[in-house]
Amino acid sequence: MRFTQLKTVSLAVAAALALAACGNKEGGAADASGASAEAAGGNVVKLGFAAPLTGPQAHYGEEYKNGVTLAIEDANAEKPVIDGKPVSFELVAEDDQADPKTATQIAQKFVDAKVSGIIGHFNSGTSIPASKIYSDANLPQIAMATAPQFTQQGFKTTFRSMTSDTQQGSVMGKFVVEKLGAKRIVIVDDRTAYGQGLADEFEKSVKAAGGEVVKREFTTDKATDFAAILTSIKGANPDIIFYGGADAQSAPMAKQMKRLGIKAPLVSGEMTKTPTFLKLAGKEADGSIASLAGLPLEQMPKGPDYAQRYKARFNMDVATYSPYGYDATRAMIQAMKEANSTDPTKYLPVLAKINYSGVTSSSWAYDDKGDLKDGGITVYKVVNGEWTVMETVGGRAAAPAADASAPAASAAQ
Repeated sequence: MRFTQLKTVSLAVAAALALAACGNKEGGAADASGASAEAAGGNVVKLGFAAPLTGPQAHYGEEYKNGVTLAIEDANAEKPVIDGKPVSFELVAEDDQADPKTATQIAQKFVDAKVSGIIGHFNSGTSIPASKIYSDANLPQIAMATAPQFTQQGFKTTFRSMTSDTQQGSVMGKFVVEKLGAKRIVIVDDRTAYGQGLADEFEKSVKAAGGEVVKREFTTDKATDFAAILTSIKGANPDIIFYGGADAQSAPMAKQMKRLGIKAPLVSGEMTKTPTFLKLAGKEADGSIASLAGLPLEQMPKGPDYAQRYKARFNMDVATYSPYGYDATRAMIQAMKEANSTDPTKYLPVLAKINYSGVTSSSWAYDDKGDLKDGGITVYKVVNGEWTVMETVGGRAAAPAADASAPAASAAQ
């Protein structure tokens, strides 16, 4: 009996020690990087990350997270010292499921865990409600959100990783009218903050360029059957159909357009410019057009090197978002280094004035609202099942237009 009691006590002690070791990390699913600094008398600096990691948008979140992970690993490999102590950066990742309510819960969790900064959220619909919580806590947030509202709230803690929908929508509206020769335009959006915001900016630009929006339709970010909408659209005889939303909807929409005999090409934003869209839409993807912030990967200042290292680390090609997640993370870390502090209140003013030379831009810098100053847009078209560059507008370089002068009807071929 006594032996059994001693054995039980020993097991309890062992379990308590194990729990203490496991409980050393706060927040969500922390990546195993950088614990050595704490053991060496330094500090572990936790960076919160939130994006959809499950569900139909998980492919966006996982690739975004990969870029952030690679940035943290690169930063730790440099053995950084801040305020006289070695530091190690640790990623604390959470799945917000692209849901605004979940996002606000995660935001409060990050604040309570005293993370030093936030990379994310991914969606505008999650970034905007979470941003109020981060602002109240004076916690810097660099989000992938593109909705104009995100940086128009007056918060000093909000920054972007990509250009806003104002930039993308205005470029694409002008592009389809002036370069594709489209006059009769139909717009569909998914009613999310991202999709509707992009569509609204596109519509303004189309009208300013002299085009006519002959029909505007709405769907949801859960729909996959667009037969009723597309049948109605077909009767309007559009030159192009613009969709504001994600590839989980734009891909079946492209397929159904072709099957209904609609000759107008599908035009969309960066959430459509993905390998997933090509996979889901299959051969019906050909002729589709989409915009994406910045230069093509091969023309980015450090794009080729990043692509090679990303492939070696994750055994997959860069899709869309990871370079921007990488640069956002490195810019935040550089701000901490320049401020010589990981205290958000101390490095926040430095981040606002940062000038970082990264993968996507040689001059990653913000205006007074937190929007990126270097805001080029590249337009892509699917040709033979692959995204090909049509034209780059703005930014640090310009790619030649492949077939930008072609009329809208031929763009669907």
